[in-house]
Parts: sequence; C-alpha cells; structure tokens
Amino acid sequence: MDATRESFFKPEKLSATDKANRTDSAARQILDAETRAREKKTEALRALRLAQERALAAEPPKEKPARKTKSRARG
Repeated sequence: MDATRESFFKPEKLSATDKANRTDSAARQILDAETRAREKKTEALRALRLAQERALAAEPPKEKPARKTKSRARG
C-alpha cells in the first residue's frame, strides 16, 4: 500500500452489508459480555443465599414467648 494522501484521508466506503455485519458483531459482543456478567452475579448471589440458608438451618429456632390475652370486662 502506498502512503498517499488519498489512502489516509479518504477512507473507503463500506457497503451496507459490511456496516450491518460490523454493527451486528458489536451488538453481539456487548450482549455476550452483559450475559456473562449477569450469570457471574447470579452465581455469586446464589452461593451467598445457600450459605445463609445453611447457617440458619444449623442454629435452633428461637422460641417466642406466649402471648398474653387481655380479658375484657363485660358490663
């Protein structure tokens, strides 16, 4: 390729198909990256939830004191 003024300052025109392919490729890359990030976050949250459930299952449930009912004076 010759280093001419035209080759540096006048880029070749892309066909509509080439533009569409570039756009499609860029969109797919963005979507794939977002999907990977979402799956990674979901796995981390799932691991935390399972750990929390195991910790709650290990400790005995606390007994609540019995509720006292008020007696109503009928008159």
